[in-house]
Amino acid sequence: MTHATPHTQRGRNSDRPFDFRKAKPDTTPRNSARTSASERSRPMTSTHLPEHATTETQDCDVIVVGGGFGGIYQLRHLRDRGFSVILLEASGGFGGAWSLNRYPGARVDSHAPVYQFTDEYLWKDWNFSQMFPDHEEMRSYFDYVDSKLDLSKDSRFNTKVVSATFDEDERMWTLVSQNDESFRARFVVFATGSTTEPYIPNIPEMDAYRGELVHTARWRDDIDMTGKRVAIIGTGASAVQVVQEAGPVVEKLTVFQRTPNLSLPMHQEHLTEERQAVLKETMPDVADKCRETFAAIDYEFDPRNGVDTSEEERLALFERLWNQGGFAFWLGNFSDYLFSEETNSMVYEFWKSKIKPQILDPVKADLLVPDVAPHPFGAKRPALHQNYYEVMNQENVELVSIQEAPITGFTATGIRTSDGIEHGEFDIIVLATGFNNNTGALTAMEVRNSAGVTLGEKWRKGVDAYLGAFTSGFPNAMFVYGPQSPAAFANGSTNAELQGEVMVEFLEFLRSEGLTRFESTPEADQAWTDHINGTDDMALFKHAKSWYNGSNIPGKKPQMLQYLNGLPMYLDFWHKEKAAGYTDGLRVS
Repeated sequence: MTHATPHTQRGRNSDRPFDFRKAKPDTTPRNSARTSASERSRPMTSTHLPEHATTETQDCDVIVVGGGFGGIYQLRHLRDRGFSVILLEASGGFGGAWSLNRYPGARVDSHAPVYQFTDEYLWKDWNFSQMFPDHEEMRSYFDYVDSKLDLSKDSRFNTKVVSATFDEDERMWTLVSQNDESFRARFVVFATGSTTEPYIPNIPEMDAYRGELVHTARWRDDIDMTGKRVAIIGTGASAVQVVQEAGPVVEKLTVFQRTPNLSLPMHQEHLTEERQAVLKETMPDVADKCRETFAAIDYEFDPRNGVDTSEEERLALFERLWNQGGFAFWLGNFSDYLFSEETNSMVYEFWKSKIKPQILDPVKADLLVPDVAPHPFGAKRPALHQNYYEVMNQENVELVSIQEAPITGFTATGIRTSDGIEHGEFDIIVLATGFNNNTGALTAMEVRNSAGVTLGEKWRKGVDAYLGAFTSGFPNAMFVYGPQSPAAFANGSTNAELQGEVMVEFLEFLRSEGLTRFESTPEADQAWTDHINGTDDMALFKHAKSWYNGSNIPGKKPQMLQYLNGLPMYLDFWHKEKAAGYTDGLRVS
Protein backbone atom coordinates (compact mmCIF):
# COMPACT_ATOMS: atom_id res chain seq x y z
CA MET A 1 0.00 0.00 0.00
CA THR A 2 1.42 3.36 -0.96
CA HIS A 3 1.52 6.34 1.31
CA ALA A 4 -1.56 8.50 0.91
CA THR A 5 -2.05 11.90 2.46
CA PRO A 6 -5.61 12.69 3.53
CA HIS A 7 -7.59 15.90 3.22
CA THR A 8 -8.43 16.86 5.17
CA GLN A 9 -14.02 24.59 10.32
CA ARG A 10 -27.81 38.24 27.70
CA GLY A 11 -30.83 38.80 26.41
CA ARG A 12 -32.60 36.25 28.60
CA ASN A 13 -34.52 37.60 31.57
CA SER A 14 -35.31 34.35 33.33
CA ASP A 15 -33.45 33.63 36.54
CA ARG A 16 -33.26 29.94 35.65
CA PRO A 17 -30.26 28.54 33.81
CA PHE A 18 -30.82 28.14 30.09
CA ASP A 19 -30.98 24.48 29.13
CA PHE A 20 -29.15 24.52 25.80
CA ARG A 21 -29.58 20.75 25.53
CA LYS A 22 -33.28 21.26 24.84
CA ALA A 23 -32.92 24.45 22.84
CA LYS A 24 -33.83 24.62 19.19
CA PRO A 25 -32.07 27.01 16.81
CA ASP A 26 -33.87 29.49 14.64
CA THR A 27 -34.13 27.34 11.55
CA THR A 28 -36.64 29.29 9.49
CA PRO A 29 -35.53 29.13 5.85
CA ARG A 30 -33.96 32.29 4.51
CA ASN A 31 -35.69 33.78 1.49
CA SER A 32 -33.20 34.28 -1.30
CA ALA A 33 -33.69 37.16 -3.68
CA ARG A 34 -33.91 34.48 -6.32
CA THR A 35 -36.72 32.62 -4.54
CA SER A 36 -40.24 33.95 -4.51
CA ALA A 37 -42.00 34.64 -1.24
CA SER A 38 -44.82 32.34 -2.23
CA GLU A 39 -42.37 29.46 -2.64
CA ARG A 40 -40.67 29.90 0.71
CA SER A 41 -43.09 31.94 2.78
CA ARG A 42 -43.20 29.40 5.59
CA PRO A 43 -41.41 26.15 6.47
CA MET A 44 -43.01 22.79 5.77
CA THR A 45 -43.95 21.07 9.00
CA SER A 46 -46.36 18.39 10.10
CA THR A 47 -49.11 21.02 10.15
CA HIS A 48 -48.11 22.54 6.83
CA LEU A 49 -47.44 19.97 4.14
CA PRO A 50 -47.34 20.44 0.37
CA GLU A 51 -50.69 20.00 -1.33
CA HIS A 52 -49.76 16.59 -2.66
CA ALA A 53 -48.81 15.24 0.79
CA THR A 54 -50.99 13.76 3.50
CA THR A 55 -50.54 13.21 7.22
CA GLU A 56 -50.83 9.44 6.71
CA THR A 57 -47.87 7.20 5.98
CA GLN A 58 -46.25 8.33 2.76
CA ASP A 59 -44.66 5.71 0.50
CA CYS A 60 -41.88 6.28 -2.02
CA ASP A 61 -38.96 4.54 -3.64
CA VAL A 62 -36.25 6.35 -1.70
CA ILE A 63 -36.15 8.46 1.45
CA VAL A 64 -33.18 10.81 1.78
CA VAL A 65 -32.41 11.93 5.33
CA GLY A 66 -30.56 15.25 5.38
CA GLY A 67 -30.62 18.38 3.23
CA GLY A 68 -26.98 19.30 2.77
CA PHE A 69 -24.85 18.83 -0.35
CA GLY A 70 -25.15 15.03 -0.20
CA GLY A 71 -28.90 14.93 0.35
CA ILE A 72 -29.60 17.52 -2.34
CA TYR A 73 -27.53 15.58 -4.87
CA GLN A 74 -29.44 12.39 -4.13
CA LEU A 75 -32.84 14.07 -4.30
CA ARG A 76 -32.10 15.82 -7.57
CA HIS A 77 -30.55 12.94 -9.47
CA LEU A 78 -32.78 10.15 -8.22
CA ARG A 79 -35.84 12.25 -9.00
CA ASP A 80 -34.48 13.04 -12.47
CA ARG A 81 -34.11 9.30 -13.08
CA GLY A 82 -37.73 8.61 -12.26
CA PHE A 83 -37.50 7.50 -8.63
CA SER A 84 -40.12 8.81 -6.23
CA VAL A 85 -38.14 10.53 -3.48
CA ILE A 86 -38.85 12.37 -0.23
CA LEU A 87 -36.12 14.33 1.53
CA LEU A 88 -36.50 14.74 5.30
CA GLU A 89 -34.61 17.60 6.95
CA ALA A 90 -34.52 18.30 10.68
CA SER A 91 -33.94 22.04 10.32
CA GLY A 92 -35.99 24.68 8.56
CA GLY A 93 -34.13 24.73 5.27
CA PHE A 94 -31.46 23.27 3.02
CA GLY A 95 -27.78 23.54 3.80
CA GLY A 96 -27.00 20.80 6.29
CA ALA A 97 -24.39 22.12 8.71
CA TRP A 98 -24.94 25.63 7.33
CA SER A 99 -28.60 25.53 8.28
CA LEU A 100 -27.64 24.78 11.89
CA ASN A 101 -24.33 26.56 12.45
CA ARG A 102 -25.20 30.24 12.90
CA TYR A 103 -22.69 31.31 15.54
CA PRO A 104 -20.77 34.58 15.04
CA GLY A 105 -17.93 34.07 12.58
CA ALA A 106 -19.12 30.72 11.18
CA ARG A 107 -17.81 30.43 7.65
CA VAL A 108 -16.51 27.98 5.06
CA ASP A 109 -12.90 26.83 5.21
CA SER A 110 -12.80 25.69 1.57
CA HIS A 111 -12.44 28.43 -1.04
CA ALA A 112 -15.61 29.36 -2.88
CA PRO A 113 -14.79 28.03 -6.38
CA VAL A 114 -14.59 24.46 -5.05
CA TYR A 115 -17.30 24.69 -2.40
CA GLN A 116 -20.34 24.54 -4.63
CA PHE A 117 -21.98 22.19 -7.11
CA THR A 118 -19.94 21.87 -10.30
CA ASP A 119 -22.96 21.84 -12.64
CA GLU A 120 -22.73 24.95 -14.83
CA TYR A 121 -26.50 25.33 -14.62
CA LEU A 122 -26.00 26.09 -10.93
CA TRP A 123 -22.78 28.12 -10.89
CA LYS A 124 -23.11 30.31 -13.98
CA ASP A 125 -25.61 32.72 -12.38
CA TRP A 126 -24.34 32.54 -8.81
CA ASN A 127 -21.56 34.70 -7.31
CA PHE A 128 -20.15 34.47 -3.81
CA SER A 129 -19.12 37.83 -2.39
CA GLN A 130 -16.15 36.39 -0.47
CA MET A 131 -13.56 33.73 -1.21
CA PHE A 132 -14.54 32.07 2.08
CA PRO A 133 -18.31 32.69 2.45
CA ASP A 134 -19.99 33.02 5.83
CA HIS A 135 -22.95 30.98 7.10
CA GLU A 136 -25.55 33.52 5.93
CA GLU A 137 -24.25 33.54 2.38
CA MET A 138 -24.13 29.75 2.35
CA ARG A 139 -27.82 29.59 3.26
CA SER A 140 -28.54 32.08 0.47
CA TYR A 141 -26.64 29.78 -1.89
CA PHE A 142 -28.77 26.79 -0.91
CA ASP A 143 -31.92 28.89 -1.32
CA TYR A 144 -30.68 29.72 -4.81
CA VAL A 145 -30.06 26.04 -5.60
CA ASP A 146 -33.58 25.28 -4.41
CA SER A 147 -35.01 27.99 -6.66
CA LYS A 148 -33.20 26.48 -9.65
CA LEU A 149 -34.07 22.85 -8.97
CA ASP A 150 -37.45 23.12 -7.20
CA LEU A 151 -36.29 20.86 -4.41
CA SER A 152 -38.74 22.00 -1.74
CA LYS A 153 -41.71 20.32 -3.37
CA ASP A 154 -40.24 16.92 -2.48
CA SER A 155 -38.82 17.89 0.91
CA ARG A 156 -40.15 18.02 4.45
CA PHE A 157 -38.46 20.59 6.70
CA ASN A 158 -38.54 20.65 10.50
CA THR A 159 -38.89 16.89 10.20
CA LYS A 160 -36.35 15.25 12.45
CA VAL A 161 -36.19 11.50 12.02
CA VAL A 162 -36.24 9.78 15.42
CA SER A 163 -36.58 6.17 14.30
CA ALA A 164 -36.16 3.97 11.25
CA THR A 165 -37.21 0.31 11.24
CA PHE A 166 -36.67 -2.31 8.54
CA ASP A 167 -39.35 -4.87 7.72
CA GLU A 168 -37.69 -7.95 6.22
CA ASP A 169 -40.90 -9.48 4.89
CA GLU A 170 -41.85 -6.37 2.92
CA ARG A 171 -38.26 -5.24 2.37
CA MET A 172 -39.28 -1.74 3.39
CA TRP A 173 -38.06 0.92 5.80
CA THR A 174 -40.48 2.90 7.96
CA LEU A 175 -39.20 6.22 9.28
CA VAL A 176 -40.95 8.23 12.00
CA SER A 177 -40.37 11.91 12.76
CA GLN A 178 -40.53 13.81 16.04
CA ASN A 179 -43.97 14.97 14.88
CA ASP A 180 -45.13 11.33 14.61
CA GLU A 181 -45.25 11.52 10.83
CA SER A 182 -44.55 8.20 9.17
CA PHE A 183 -42.75 7.59 5.85
CA ARG A 184 -42.06 4.31 4.07
CA ALA A 185 -39.57 3.53 1.34
CA ARG A 186 -37.81 0.62 -0.27
CA PHE A 187 -34.42 2.30 0.19
CA VAL A 188 -33.04 4.90 2.60
CA VAL A 189 -30.06 7.17 1.97
CA PHE A 190 -28.74 8.69 5.19
CA ALA A 191 -27.09 12.00 4.27
CA THR A 192 -26.87 13.21 7.86
CA GLY A 193 -23.37 14.66 7.58
CA SER A 194 -20.36 14.52 9.82
CA THR A 195 -20.73 17.72 11.84
CA THR A 196 -24.36 17.87 12.91
CA GLU A 197 -24.61 16.18 16.33
CA PRO A 198 -23.00 18.50 18.92
CA TYR A 199 -20.83 17.09 21.66
CA ILE A 200 -21.89 18.37 25.09
CA PRO A 201 -19.18 17.57 27.65
CA ASN A 202 -20.32 16.11 30.96
CA ILE A 203 -19.05 18.90 33.20
CA PRO A 204 -20.11 18.61 36.87
CA GLU A 205 -22.56 21.18 38.23
CA MET A 206 -23.32 22.54 34.78
CA ASP A 207 -26.87 23.27 35.91
CA ALA A 208 -25.53 25.51 38.67
CA TYR A 209 -24.47 28.18 36.19
CA ARG A 210 -27.00 31.05 36.08
CA GLY A 211 -25.89 32.89 32.96
CA GLU A 212 -26.27 32.11 29.26
CA LEU A 213 -24.91 28.70 28.27
CA VAL A 214 -24.83 27.89 24.57
CA HIS A 215 -23.14 25.45 22.21
CA THR A 216 -21.83 26.96 18.99
CA ALA A 217 -23.83 24.46 16.95
CA ARG A 218 -27.09 25.58 18.59
CA TRP A 219 -26.55 29.34 18.63
CA ARG A 220 -29.59 31.60 19.06
CA ASP A 221 -30.20 34.92 17.34
CA ASP A 222 -31.02 36.64 20.65
CA ILE A 223 -27.54 36.13 22.09
CA ASP A 224 -25.49 39.33 21.99
CA MET A 225 -21.91 39.31 23.29
CA THR A 226 -21.41 43.09 23.07
CA GLY A 227 -20.09 44.48 26.33
CA LYS A 228 -20.40 41.12 28.09
CA ARG A 229 -17.97 38.93 29.98
CA VAL A 230 -17.66 35.80 27.86
CA ALA A 231 -15.95 32.43 28.31
CA ILE A 232 -15.22 30.06 25.45
CA ILE A 233 -14.43 26.42 26.17
CA GLY A 234 -12.46 24.88 23.32
CA THR A 235 -10.04 25.96 20.63
CA GLY A 236 -11.26 24.08 17.57
CA ALA A 237 -12.33 25.76 14.34
CA SER A 238 -15.61 27.07 15.74
CA ALA A 239 -13.81 28.53 18.76
CA VAL A 240 -11.26 30.31 16.56
CA GLN A 241 -14.10 31.84 14.56
CA VAL A 242 -16.07 32.95 17.63
CA VAL A 243 -12.95 34.41 19.28
CA GLN A 244 -12.35 36.63 16.26
CA GLU A 245 -15.87 38.04 16.53
CA ALA A 246 -16.07 38.23 20.32
CA GLY A 247 -12.70 39.77 21.19
CA PRO A 248 -13.34 43.19 19.61
CA VAL A 249 -16.81 43.66 21.17
CA VAL A 250 -16.81 42.04 24.62
CA GLU A 251 -15.76 43.56 27.93
CA LYS A 252 -13.70 40.47 28.79
CA LEU A 253 -13.04 37.24 26.91
CA THR A 254 -11.60 34.13 28.61
CA VAL A 255 -10.57 31.24 26.39
CA PHE A 256 -10.13 27.81 27.98
CA GLN A 257 -7.60 25.86 25.91
CA ARG A 258 -6.64 22.22 26.23
CA THR A 259 -4.79 21.90 22.92
CA PRO A 260 -3.66 24.86 20.79
CA ASN A 261 -5.06 25.09 17.29
CA LEU A 262 -2.34 24.94 14.64
CA SER A 263 -4.30 27.48 12.63
CA LEU A 264 -3.44 28.64 9.12
CA PRO A 265 -3.94 32.06 7.49
CA MET A 266 -7.18 32.18 5.51
CA HIS A 267 -6.22 35.05 3.20
CA GLN A 268 -9.83 36.15 2.89
CA GLU A 269 -10.71 38.03 -0.29
CA HIS A 270 -13.74 40.18 -1.05
CA LEU A 271 -14.69 39.34 -4.61
CA THR A 272 -15.27 42.21 -7.02
CA GLU A 273 -17.32 41.74 -10.19
CA GLU A 274 -14.10 41.54 -12.18
CA ARG A 275 -12.67 38.88 -9.90
CA GLN A 276 -15.92 36.93 -9.99
CA ALA A 277 -15.80 36.97 -13.79
CA VAL A 278 -12.27 35.58 -13.76
CA LEU A 279 -13.32 32.80 -11.40
CA LYS A 280 -16.24 31.93 -13.69
CA GLU A 281 -13.83 31.41 -16.56
CA THR A 282 -11.84 28.91 -14.52
CA MET A 283 -14.80 26.98 -13.13
CA PRO A 284 -14.84 24.18 -15.75
CA ASP A 285 -11.12 23.51 -15.19
CA VAL A 286 -11.56 23.69 -11.42
CA ALA A 287 -14.41 21.19 -11.59
CA ASP A 288 -12.34 18.79 -13.71
CA LYS A 289 -9.37 19.11 -11.37
CA CYS A 290 -11.48 18.41 -8.30
CA ARG A 291 -12.67 15.15 -9.82
CA GLU A 292 -9.09 13.89 -10.16
CA THR A 293 -7.23 14.87 -7.01
CA PHE A 294 -6.72 13.05 -3.76
CA ALA A 295 -8.82 15.49 -1.73
CA ALA A 296 -11.31 16.48 -4.45
CA ILE A 297 -9.86 19.98 -4.47
CA ASP A 298 -8.10 22.03 -7.14
CA TYR A 299 -4.52 21.30 -6.06
CA GLU A 300 -2.56 18.22 -5.13
CA PHE A 301 0.13 17.13 -2.70
CA ASP A 302 3.74 17.60 -3.70
CA PRO A 303 4.96 14.16 -4.85
CA ARG A 304 8.38 14.61 -3.24
CA ASN A 305 9.35 13.43 0.22
CA GLY A 306 10.34 16.26 2.50
CA VAL A 307 13.21 14.28 4.00
CA ASP A 308 14.76 13.91 0.55
CA THR A 309 14.71 17.59 -0.43
CA SER A 310 17.27 20.26 0.33
CA GLU A 311 16.57 22.95 2.91
CA GLU A 312 16.31 25.50 0.11
CA GLU A 313 13.70 23.41 -1.73
CA ARG A 314 11.71 22.73 1.44
CA LEU A 315 11.56 26.35 2.48
CA ALA A 316 10.60 27.41 -1.05
CA LEU A 317 7.63 25.04 -1.02
CA PHE A 318 6.61 26.02 2.50
CA GLU A 319 6.75 29.73 1.66
CA ARG A 320 4.76 29.34 -1.54
CA LEU A 321 2.02 27.32 0.16
CA TRP A 322 1.88 29.72 3.12
CA ASN A 323 1.45 32.71 0.84
CA GLN A 324 -1.24 30.91 -1.12
CA GLY A 325 -3.35 30.76 2.04
CA GLY A 326 -6.31 28.56 2.90
CA PHE A 327 -5.60 24.85 3.15
CA ALA A 328 -2.74 24.91 0.63
CA PHE A 329 -0.12 24.48 3.38
CA TRP A 330 -2.08 21.47 4.63
CA LEU A 331 -3.17 19.82 1.39
CA GLY A 332 -0.32 20.79 -0.92
CA ASN A 333 2.57 19.81 1.32
CA PHE A 334 5.09 16.99 0.89
CA SER A 335 3.55 13.58 0.28
CA ASP A 336 5.29 12.04 3.29
CA TYR A 337 4.60 14.66 5.94
CA LEU A 338 1.74 12.71 7.56
CA PHE A 339 3.85 9.55 7.60
CA SER A 340 7.35 10.81 8.40
CA GLU A 341 7.94 12.29 11.84
CA GLU A 342 11.04 14.02 10.48
CA THR A 343 9.22 15.80 7.66
CA ASN A 344 6.27 16.58 9.93
CA SER A 345 8.62 18.19 12.45
CA MET A 346 10.01 20.45 9.72
CA VAL A 347 6.48 21.47 8.74
CA TYR A 348 5.68 22.35 12.37
CA GLU A 349 8.90 24.34 12.80
CA PHE A 350 8.01 26.45 9.77
CA TRP A 351 4.49 27.02 11.10
CA LYS A 352 5.96 28.02 14.46
CA SER A 353 8.37 30.48 12.83
CA LYS A 354 5.43 32.23 11.16
CA ILE A 355 2.99 32.34 14.09
CA LYS A 356 5.06 32.86 17.25
CA PRO A 357 6.41 36.32 16.30
CA GLN A 358 2.80 37.52 15.99
CA ILE A 359 2.06 36.95 19.71
CA LEU A 360 3.25 39.75 22.01
CA ASP A 361 2.71 38.17 25.45
CA PRO A 362 5.40 35.48 26.02
CA VAL A 363 3.08 33.45 28.27
CA LYS A 364 0.35 33.39 25.63
CA ALA A 365 2.97 32.68 22.98
CA ASP A 366 4.14 29.56 24.80
CA LEU A 367 0.56 28.31 25.15
CA LEU A 368 -0.55 29.10 21.60
CA VAL A 369 2.73 28.03 19.93
CA PRO A 370 4.51 25.42 22.06
CA ASP A 371 8.17 24.73 21.38
CA VAL A 372 7.26 21.07 20.93
CA ALA A 373 4.32 20.26 18.67
CA PRO A 374 1.22 19.20 20.68
CA HIS A 375 0.55 16.61 17.99
CA PRO A 376 1.74 15.93 14.45
CA PHE A 377 0.89 18.85 12.21
CA GLY A 378 -2.18 18.04 10.08
CA ALA A 379 -3.21 15.06 12.20
CA LYS A 380 -6.00 17.28 13.48
CA ARG A 381 -7.92 19.54 11.12
CA PRO A 382 -6.42 23.05 11.38
CA ALA A 383 -8.62 26.12 11.50
CA LEU A 384 -8.28 28.99 9.07
CA HIS A 385 -7.93 32.38 10.75
CA GLN A 386 -8.26 35.98 9.68
CA ASN A 387 -7.13 37.81 12.84
CA TYR A 388 -7.17 35.15 15.57
CA TYR A 389 -3.71 35.86 16.92
CA GLU A 390 -4.22 39.62 16.79
CA VAL A 391 -7.36 39.20 18.91
CA MET A 392 -5.52 36.91 21.33
CA ASN A 393 -3.02 39.77 21.80
CA GLN A 394 -5.75 42.07 23.13
CA GLU A 395 -5.55 43.03 26.82
CA ASN A 396 -9.21 42.06 27.36
CA VAL A 397 -8.51 38.49 26.22
CA GLU A 398 -7.29 35.93 28.76
CA LEU A 399 -6.00 32.48 27.87
CA VAL A 400 -6.41 29.70 30.45
CA SER A 401 -4.66 26.38 29.88
CA ILE A 402 -6.74 23.41 31.01
CA GLN A 403 -4.15 20.87 29.90
CA GLU A 404 -2.57 20.70 33.37
CA ALA A 405 -5.56 22.04 35.36
CA PRO A 406 -8.75 20.70 33.71
CA ILE A 407 -12.21 22.09 34.28
CA THR A 408 -13.75 20.37 37.30
CA GLY A 409 -17.13 22.09 37.43
CA PHE A 410 -19.31 25.12 36.95
CA THR A 411 -20.27 27.65 39.59
CA ALA A 412 -23.27 29.97 39.63
CA THR A 413 -21.21 32.59 37.79
CA GLY A 414 -18.27 30.82 36.23
CA ILE A 415 -15.93 27.87 35.85
CA ARG A 416 -13.76 26.03 38.37
CA THR A 417 -10.50 24.30 37.42
CA SER A 418 -8.60 21.56 39.26
CA ASP A 419 -6.08 24.02 40.69
CA GLY A 420 -8.91 25.43 42.80
CA ILE A 421 -9.27 28.66 40.85
CA GLU A 422 -12.80 29.89 40.16
CA HIS A 423 -12.88 31.78 36.89
CA GLY A 424 -15.73 34.31 36.40
CA GLU A 425 -17.94 36.32 36.54
CA PHE A 426 -19.24 35.30 33.10
CA ASP A 427 -22.42 36.54 31.46
CA ILE A 428 -22.10 33.94 28.69
CA ILE A 429 -20.30 30.61 28.48
CA VAL A 430 -19.83 29.26 24.96
CA LEU A 431 -19.26 25.54 24.49
CA ALA A 432 -17.09 25.29 21.38
CA THR A 433 -16.65 21.60 22.05
CA GLY A 434 -17.33 20.29 18.57
CA PHE A 435 -19.33 17.29 17.44
CA ASN A 436 -19.81 13.59 17.83
CA ASN A 437 -18.60 13.32 14.27
CA ASN A 438 -19.13 10.64 11.66
CA THR A 439 -21.46 8.37 13.64
CA GLY A 440 -23.22 10.78 16.03
CA ALA A 441 -26.07 11.86 13.79
CA LEU A 442 -26.72 8.25 12.74
CA THR A 443 -26.71 6.71 16.20
CA ALA A 444 -28.81 9.57 17.62
CA MET A 445 -31.66 8.07 15.61
CA GLU A 446 -33.08 4.68 16.53
CA VAL A 447 -32.15 2.92 13.30
CA ARG A 448 -33.28 -0.65 13.91
CA ASN A 449 -33.02 -3.74 11.70
CA SER A 450 -35.54 -6.58 11.50
CA ALA A 451 -33.75 -8.46 14.30
CA GLY A 452 -34.35 -5.54 16.64
CA VAL A 453 -30.70 -4.44 16.72
CA THR A 454 -29.99 -0.71 16.45
CA LEU A 455 -27.15 0.80 14.47
CA GLY A 456 -25.75 2.24 17.69
CA GLU A 457 -25.70 -1.19 19.27
CA LYS A 458 -23.95 -2.73 16.29
CA TRP A 459 -21.28 -0.03 16.21
CA ARG A 460 -20.76 0.18 19.96
CA LYS A 461 -17.57 -1.84 19.76
CA GLY A 462 -16.44 -0.25 16.53
CA VAL A 463 -17.60 0.69 13.06
CA ASP A 464 -17.36 -1.61 10.07
CA ALA A 465 -18.96 -0.02 7.00
CA TYR A 466 -18.13 -1.34 3.55
CA LEU A 467 -17.18 1.52 1.21
CA GLY A 468 -18.24 3.84 4.02
CA ALA A 469 -21.73 3.38 2.58
CA PHE A 470 -23.10 0.02 3.78
CA THR A 471 -23.05 -2.07 6.91
CA SER A 472 -24.14 -5.69 7.23
CA GLY A 473 -27.38 -6.37 9.07
CA PHE A 474 -28.97 -3.17 7.78
CA PRO A 475 -30.29 -3.92 4.30
CA ASN A 476 -31.42 -1.27 1.81
CA ALA A 477 -29.65 1.55 3.66
CA MET A 478 -26.75 3.64 2.42
CA PHE A 479 -24.69 6.43 3.97
CA VAL A 480 -23.46 9.53 2.13
CA TYR A 481 -20.52 11.26 3.78
CA GLY A 482 -20.68 8.55 6.41
CA PRO A 483 -18.14 6.85 8.68
CA GLN A 484 -15.24 5.17 6.86
CA SER A 485 -15.92 7.19 3.69
CA PRO A 486 -13.60 9.96 2.40
CA ALA A 487 -15.85 12.48 4.22
CA ALA A 488 -13.47 14.65 6.27
CA PHE A 489 -10.58 14.05 3.89
CA ALA A 490 -12.35 15.23 0.74
CA ASN A 491 -13.88 18.56 -0.22
CA GLY A 492 -17.50 18.23 0.88
CA SER A 493 -19.40 19.36 -2.20
CA THR A 494 -17.25 17.38 -4.65
CA ASN A 495 -17.40 14.31 -2.44
CA ALA A 496 -21.20 14.60 -2.41
CA GLU A 497 -21.17 14.55 -6.20
CA LEU A 498 -18.62 11.80 -6.81
CA GLN A 499 -19.85 9.46 -4.09
CA GLY A 500 -23.38 10.44 -5.05
CA GLU A 501 -22.88 9.43 -8.67
CA VAL A 502 -21.92 5.84 -7.88
CA MET A 503 -24.73 5.48 -5.36
CA VAL A 504 -27.37 6.71 -7.79
CA GLU A 505 -25.94 4.40 -10.43
CA PHE A 506 -26.21 1.49 -8.01
CA LEU A 507 -29.89 2.18 -7.30
CA GLU A 508 -30.54 2.41 -11.04
CA PHE A 509 -28.93 -1.01 -11.47
CA LEU A 510 -31.19 -2.53 -8.81
CA ARG A 511 -34.28 -1.14 -10.49
CA SER A 512 -33.23 -2.30 -13.94
CA GLU A 513 -32.66 -5.83 -12.64
CA GLY A 514 -35.85 -5.95 -10.59
CA LEU A 515 -33.87 -6.30 -7.35
CA THR A 516 -35.41 -5.11 -4.10
CA ARG A 517 -32.78 -5.87 -1.47
CA PHE A 518 -29.09 -5.26 -0.91
CA GLU A 519 -26.76 -5.70 2.01
CA SER A 520 -23.02 -5.76 2.54
CA THR A 521 -21.41 -8.91 3.91
CA PRO A 522 -19.69 -9.02 7.31
CA GLU A 523 -16.52 -10.09 5.50
CA ALA A 524 -16.62 -7.02 3.24
CA ASP A 525 -17.25 -4.73 6.20
CA GLN A 526 -14.27 -6.16 8.07
CA ALA A 527 -12.01 -6.07 5.02
CA TRP A 528 -12.81 -2.38 4.55
CA THR A 529 -11.90 -1.64 8.16
CA ASP A 530 -8.66 -3.60 7.73
CA HIS A 531 -7.87 -1.61 4.59
CA ILE A 532 -8.30 1.68 6.45
CA ASN A 533 -6.35 0.45 9.45
CA GLY A 534 -3.48 -0.62 7.22
CA THR A 535 -2.92 2.97 6.15
CA ASP A 536 -3.61 4.36 9.61
CA ASP A 537 -0.95 2.08 11.09
CA MET A 538 1.65 3.79 8.89
CA ALA A 539 0.39 7.33 9.42
CA LEU A 540 0.69 9.83 12.29
CA PHE A 541 -3.01 10.33 13.04
CA LYS A 542 -2.98 7.95 16.00
CA HIS A 543 -0.69 10.41 17.81
CA ALA A 544 -3.47 13.02 17.91
CA LYS A 545 -6.69 12.98 19.91
CA SER A 546 -9.26 14.08 17.35
CA TRP A 547 -12.67 13.48 15.83
CA TYR A 548 -10.95 11.76 12.91
CA ASN A 549 -10.54 8.70 15.11
CA GLY A 550 -13.39 9.32 17.56
CA SER A 551 -11.06 9.92 20.50
CA ASN A 552 -12.66 13.31 21.20
CA ILE A 553 -15.77 11.57 22.61
CA PRO A 554 -15.46 9.82 26.01
CA GLY A 555 -16.51 6.18 25.75
CA LYS A 556 -16.36 6.06 21.97
CA LYS A 557 -14.08 3.38 20.60
CA PRO A 558 -10.96 5.02 19.15
CA GLN A 559 -10.59 3.96 15.52
CA MET A 560 -9.87 5.72 12.26
CA LEU A 561 -13.30 6.71 10.92
CA GLN A 562 -12.08 8.29 7.67
CA TYR A 563 -10.99 6.71 4.40
CA LEU A 564 -7.32 7.66 4.12
CA ASN A 565 -6.27 6.77 0.58
CA GLY A 566 -7.98 9.51 -1.40
CA LEU A 567 -11.13 9.86 -3.44
CA PRO A 568 -9.76 8.37 -6.71
CA MET A 569 -8.75 5.13 -4.99
CA TYR A 570 -12.03 5.10 -3.09
CA LEU A 571 -13.97 5.27 -6.36
CA ASP A 572 -11.82 2.49 -7.79
CA PHE A 573 -13.34 0.16 -5.17
CA TRP A 574 -16.83 1.20 -6.26
CA HIS A 575 -15.93 0.49 -9.88
CA LYS A 576 -14.61 -2.92 -8.87
CA GLU A 577 -17.90 -3.64 -7.10
CA LYS A 578 -19.86 -2.57 -10.16
CA ALA A 579 -17.74 -4.73 -12.47
CA ALA A 580 -18.61 -7.71 -10.26
CA GLY A 581 -22.31 -7.03 -10.71
CA TYR A 582 -22.44 -5.69 -7.17
CA THR A 583 -21.77 -9.15 -5.79
CA ASP A 584 -18.20 -8.71 -4.52
CA GLY A 585 -18.88 -7.17 -1.13
CA LEU A 586 -22.66 -6.95 -1.52
CA ARG A 587 -25.50 -9.42 -1.71
CA VAL A 588 -28.40 -8.35 -3.92
CA SER A 589 -31.71 -10.09 -4.51
